[in-house]
Amino acid sequence: MIILAPSILAADFNALGKQINMIEGSGVKYLHIDVMDGNYVPGISFGTPVIKSIRNNTKLIFDVHLMVEEPIRMLEDFKDAGADIITVHAEACSDLAGTVDKIKSMGLKAGVSLNPETSLDKLDLIIKNIDMVLIMSVNPGAGGQPFIHSSLQKIKDLRDKANNIGVTIDIEVDGGIRHSNVMDVLKAGANVIVAGTSVFGGNILGNIDRYNKLFLQYEDTV
Repeated sequence: MIILAPSILAADFNALGKQINMIEGSGVKYLHIDVMDGNYVPGISFGTPVIKSIRNNTKLIFDVHLMVEEPIRMLEDFKDAGADIITVHAEACSDLAGTVDKIKSMGLKAGVSLNPETSLDKLDLIIKNIDMVLIMSVNPGAGGQPFIHSSLQKIKDLRDKANNIGVTIDIEVDGGIRHSNVMDVLKAGANVIVAGTSVFGGNILGNIDRYNKLFLQYEDTV
């Protein structure tokens, strides 16, 4: 199943509630929420108060991407704020397996994100215990960056790795995805597509409809 996960990092925060309602009304199921701590990545985005406030306004699945150092210390706060999926960076965890176990013990889905330069080998000890891998196709911390083309081979290698060991995981891709390159990302093996400016920039409903048509076009070929 192909899932579009619009990233609110690219939304208009002056009209955030309205725009979230708009994408939910269009049939979107996921909302991608990037949390930046100003330490692991240079920028600072938002935290639990914002997530908690929009949780009361929508039934979308909250796909919370923690770009923070040692996220294990704040997992319960994000669960309480309304997260459904929590994704942590392998590079930011001194105890990745323990962090994943903590997420799962709270009854949430667990994801692990890999930066462009991080090897898939980082997943070897935890891949059977996670629900999703997030492949960063840009360097984390800022929107609007161009897609790193070598990410396509990494996505393909990950899908092959999962198939070879018999695990079923979602492969999410975040960074630089546009209508013009999403088909390549899907063909490589991804099934969860994070899109920021290509959803929230301009005609939101038109942008989502265009993605949906591309998803259907892809599904007709497999």
